[in-house]
Amino acid sequence: MKSAEPIVIFEHEKLYFTEEHRKLKLDEALEKYHGDSSPFFSLIRNGVEFNQHVGVLKVGNTTIEILPKADRNGEEVWRSLLIDMIKTVWGFEVKISSSADLKLKSNSILDLYFELFIKELEYLLHRGLIKRYNKKEGNLYALKGSLQFSKHISQNLVHQERFYVKYSNYDVNHKLHCILYKALKLIDQTNNKPDLNSRIGAMLLNFPEMNDIKIIASTFDKIVYDRKNKHYEKALQIAKLLLLNYHPDVSKGRNDVLALMFDMNRLWEQFVYVVLKRELKTTDFKVRSQVLKEFWKSETGTKSRMKPDIVLESEGHTVVLDTKWKNLSGKGPSPEDLRQMYAYHHYYKASKTALVYPGEEGKLIRGRYSPIQEGSISDNTCGIAFISTHTDIAAWKKNIVSFVQENFLTVSEEE
Repeated sequence: MKSAEPIVIFEHEKLYFTEEHRKLKLDEALEKYHGDSSPFFSLIRNGVEFNQHVGVLKVGNTTIEILPKADRNGEEVWRSLLIDMIKTVWGFEVKISSSADLKLKSNSILDLYFELFIKELEYLLHRGLIKRYNKKEGNLYALKGSLQFSKHISQNLVHQERFYVKYSNYDVNHKLHCILYKALKLIDQTNNKPDLNSRIGAMLLNFPEMNDIKIIASTFDKIVYDRKNKHYEKALQIAKLLLLNYHPDVSKGRNDVLALMFDMNRLWEQFVYVVLKRELKTTDFKVRSQVLKEFWKSETGTKSRMKPDIVLESEGHTVVLDTKWKNLSGKGPSPEDLRQMYAYHHYYKASKTALVYPGEEGKLIRGRYSPIQEGSISDNTCGIAFISTHTDIAAWKKNIVSFVQENFLTVSEEE
């Protein structure tokens, strides 16, 4: 079936259904998907309104791409930046296959993951699939393994030349490959990118056919990585993302939904953290993420903890940063955010704290908390930091590092 024209929209925008959308049953599919507790959008009259989640919703043959937006740049710029942010956070900048050509020319997040998965699978096949012992049982013409007496008697009264046994077989047909094969079949079913078709077809020919297994979240939780299968981890991560976010339309079979969506608040936090950790590793500052501290406990044992996004620590100097993916539009931060930063000052003994936003220009607005006692001066400050975005991801990373170094990791005369 011919693919519908992709729909491109920015976060927090509304998508109103057209007659073409209704012909494709897009309205029905999204309404049903929302009824299954979709956290990515809310229903409005004659349409849907997206929230802070960005990425791709593949509904049947229709692709809806939701892009982030923090400045006046358009679709192409933010599509490229989003893909590069995800590559940075997931570590896709390191070598992922034996191929010399690692430049991904993807048109969307969906294409990115499909292409990354195919590259990983090509690499695994080139290296050679690992074998494992699998427990099997069945009727054989030779006694192998342990005889299963009850089943042997019930099934072989007539066929005395057979043995119903349970035995171990050393081959490639095991859980890891079953997962990868199922993800490959899903990509074959949903891919609309012509230049990937031949590679997917080659994978299906070269990858051994596996048993169809039911895959849920706990399937991946039970995987233990060791030196033999460590190189499978990235392919399995992508398979997990695809398989657990695929929602087949069991009623009509025409509007399956594949949702690869990311919370921009979380992605922005992880992006800033990964960039700082990578670029500041040669400095005296240790960059840590999500550092838990207990700050309340009831007499019954109930506890409450605080967890700032990023903590930078050096001898006698601690900086706490909380990232916020939003446009303040000239307004100040919320009182709740400022109170939270005040608590971080005390519990983390921070010399500086700041709320970090993306912005069209880099600037730091310094702010000082009011003293508790009249006439005294408070030492507690909280800055509002705007780190300028850039059309080039390398320049954006450089902006983040230089901004943090200049404003938070050096002692100014004002202090």
